[in-house]
Amino acid sequence: MMEIKYSMKWLAAVCLLSGMPFLLSAQRSSEVLEVELSLDDVIELAEKQSLYSFRIKNMYLASYWEFRSFKANRLPRLIMNTTPINFDRSVRSQFISEEEGDRFISQSTFSSQASVSLEQNVPWTGGVFDVTSSLSRIQNLDNDGVQYASVPVSIGFTQSLNGYNALRWESRIEPLKFEQAKLEYLQSRESMAIQATNQFFSVAASEINRRIAEVNYANADTLYRIGKGRFEIGTVTQDELLDLELGLLNARLELSRSEVELRQSNASLSSFLGLDDDVWVKCIIPAHIPDLQIEVDQALALAQENNPDILGFQRQMLESQERVAQTRANNGISANIRANLGLNKNAEEIDLAYESPFLEQQQVRVGLSIPIMDWGVRKGRVEMARSNHEVIEAEVKQQMIDFEQEAINSLLDFNLQEEQVAIAAKADTIAQMGFDVTMQRFLIDKVDVIRLNSARNSLDAARRSYINALRRYWTSYYGVRQLTLYDFENNRPLVEELDELLQQ
Repeated sequence: MMEIKYSMKWLAAVCLLSGMPFLLSAQRSSEVLEVELSLDDVIELAEKQSLYSFRIKNMYLASYWEFRSFKANRLPRLIMNTTPINFDRSVRSQFISEEEGDRFISQSTFSSQASVSLEQNVPWTGGVFDVTSSLSRIQNLDNDGVQYASVPVSIGFTQSLNGYNALRWESRIEPLKFEQAKLEYLQSRESMAIQATNQFFSVAASEINRRIAEVNYANADTLYRIGKGRFEIGTVTQDELLDLELGLLNARLELSRSEVELRQSNASLSSFLGLDDDVWVKCIIPAHIPDLQIEVDQALALAQENNPDILGFQRQMLESQERVAQTRANNGISANIRANLGLNKNAEEIDLAYESPFLEQQQVRVGLSIPIMDWGVRKGRVEMARSNHEVIEAEVKQQMIDFEQEAINSLLDFNLQEEQVAIAAKADTIAQMGFDVTMQRFLIDKVDVIRLNSARNSLDAARRSYINALRRYWTSYYGVRQLTLYDFENNRPLVEELDELLQQ
């Protein structure tokens, strides 16, 4: 970007905004400090301390920790389960002897249990592998009998056999989701730059309007005084004098309105940047714009590569395919298997519970759920999921077409903005020259009031058009960066700046 002339150093702005007693310019009043900021200054301040910047950064960090949780779920986890106190007093049926049979007796027991398990998800199958060690103690409070049950080690594996592997789908979707979050963060930063640009030029336009109103009021007052003098000598009619007086009143009203508008736009900018109420921002309008023409095909390829919307389309398709697979698996034969192999022993003392020999513990459990008749419910669910997938597939194709068309339009529009700024700047210069000539001719009584007012209106319109052209250029410029996530001035992807930005 070409160098922009500053009327103050950025360091001075930082000193002021951090609360140091350093006056950057004359005080607007005893309680308000003026600070002059360029467009780059405003965008940098927005990135550092605006509420918008704080919000998008924390949204990204939330996605970051969600991704960290996904990766941690692939690692072994150590789990402890315990029931330290379990008191039970109840009436139970107990076998006494063959002669007496069963009797209901009152029993009071106190038990405790603890286990430690090391679990590991198996992403390839969706099962869970575990190694467990446990110890239980039960005490009969009626006769003070105590018994311990130990499982020194138990190795098990649990696996669903219905064909749906949630871990495998997560491994495909979660990395894509996190990559999309990173790109959305960068895109949000460019969106913040667009908002800062609009806020900046709103203040700049308000300053221009106030200056125009001040000049117009001064000119209207001068013209009215001249008109009064000419009316007295008969060279200006009463109608023309009344027009001059009306112009003076309107100019005074417009000056008041411009003051209110400037205060409102300045307050809005200060709020957006997180500045104190006693700071008054004066905008330094960019004197130059980048000499930049973007190759549409190259930029479109960059947009398709870097834009998070493209990843969003891919994610929609994967999530839709997952729902179809899950619905199909849950509506068929549901089966799961649990296999377990370990050692255990019972004893009346805790030391003996861990002495050899141990008993071998084996377990194999297969569970089946077979739907026999459901009146077409399963088939309806599968068909509905498949139909929803087809709808999403069609929507994604249409969204891709719309995305490409909107991207091309945005790129073509940006390439026109440089010429529009040049035309607006030239029109402003011509309008100023025309007004100066008309004013001189009016002062020597060569043109009438109507012609002078027309020249003044043309000058005002040209100045406002120039500010609006600059606003459109810079919003379009950051819009292209937002679309492609690429810095065309330095020829590098914006994603390279991500780690540096998050460390600030």
